[in-house]
Amino acid sequence: MLLPTSKTFTHGDFKLSTGETLPDLTIAYETWGTLNAAGDNAILLCHGYTNFPHAAGDASGWAHNLIGPGKGIDTDKYFVVCSNNLGSSYGTSSAATVNPATGKLWGPDFPKFTVADTVEAQRILIDHLGIGQLKAVIGYSYGGHLTFRWGATHPDRMRALVPIAGVIKRATTMAQVEEIRSRYAKCAGWNGGHYVGNPDAGPVYAELAAARVERLTNYGIGDYLADTLGGKEAAAVEIRKRGEAWAKEFDANCLYQLYEAGIGSDMTPYASKYKAPLLNVLADTDNIVDVALGQPTVDLLKAEGLDAEFCEIKTKYGHAGPMIDADLWADKLRAFLDRTP
Repeated sequence: MLLPTSKTFTHGDFKLSTGETLPDLTIAYETWGTLNAAGDNAILLCHGYTNFPHAAGDASGWAHNLIGPGKGIDTDKYFVVCSNNLGSSYGTSSAATVNPATGKLWGPDFPKFTVADTVEAQRILIDHLGIGQLKAVIGYSYGGHLTFRWGATHPDRMRALVPIAGVIKRATTMAQVEEIRSRYAKCAGWNGGHYVGNPDAGPVYAELAAARVERLTNYGIGDYLADTLGGKEAAAVEIRKRGEAWAKEFDANCLYQLYEAGIGSDMTPYASKYKAPLLNVLADTDNIVDVALGQPTVDLLKAEGLDAEFCEIKTKYGHAGPMIDADLWADKLRAFLDRTP
């Protein structure tokens, strides 16, 4: 069994792009494989919007079909690092962590941050681990955009880029952020966002569970579960179970704060900054990120002289397809990583 190493790292005060200072930046992360003596076989893995750093090691890892000995990301060759995103609920500083000034959860008072800050926090972790240049940055969904951002803002820090089911330009609007926030703010027990620990906050958790069911269904996971569990009824039961469990783990404040962090993040004006070869991966059935965006993004980068290619995966599982059907493109990924220095 591929066992992860789970750790946290506390950096200290962290200046955000807004000008505010976040005290005691803490980053939760997991690793797989072994960093070589040269420190040049590391891959940074960036996770999705509501995901976590546990990517592999067992079936609960969100990329367990992609990561492991002999798999697309071969842990016999590479040292893989996946950090929980800034503002997420799985151990990194966020609304779900304690404000050292008050001794209480940050909740809605967590300082505003951007995806640029998320990448900077990841860079701090990579520096802490003694990694100079990464073999690759690979990211899925929200993490796919982080991968594009890494390539444009730190072009000398990696030798390959693999955005999966991600976009080079986020189209997030403040109206969308407010729609997410208001979904929970209207619930009894919300208490201005300070709902955790409130005995009357049951409706907030119910709404979170419902939102999770919607997301898993839209991502194609419902279809996958129907195929593996023997039908839609069994899949619906499992999705509800997952939704209820997730609602207890993920702070609703993090949902809108993470979404807001992506407003205005557009790497297309920086296409000339990229240096590392890039493999852009999208699924033909993805209803979250249109597969039609794949080739134009690659063409934009190739026009600037970048070694870039598009990989379209044929899968029935939509946005989740590249992770579920990782075997369909594992050879392509291995060959891409092997041909980069």
